[in-house]
Amino acid sequence: QLQASGGGLVQAGGSLRLSCAASGRTFSRYNMGWFRQAPGKEREFVAAISWDGYSTYYADSVKGRFTCSRENAKQTVYLQMDSMKPEDTAVYSCAADRNIMDITTNRATMDYWGKGTLVTVSS
Repeated sequence: QLQASGGGLVQAGGSLRLSCAASGRTFSRYNMGWFRQAPGKEREFVAAISWDGYSTYYADSVKGRFTCSRENAKQTVYLQMDSMKPEDTAVYSCAADRNIMDITTNRATMDYWGKGTLVTVSS
């Protein structure tokens, strides 16, 4: 019901835009989040956006470089990634939850998870 896309290979300093498309039900009332997991590392919170799009939250490691947005009419959430670094390399996944604090605190379970997309940043 959630599918992330847009990953790929990019050079350091470059940009990518990820999309998370929802289907099968209405997600316009759900808060949405982006997470990433690098090889051998724990999953980490990246960004979140409230259901109405008015509030956004970012991990310190991506603040000022990544921008999260959403288009409820298209049931899609975006993660614009600029000034990318090799340490941004990871599988990026999206999730939906009714409680945005569950997202920002990287709670183990979310209402819905999407399949991830691989992002590789070369130095």
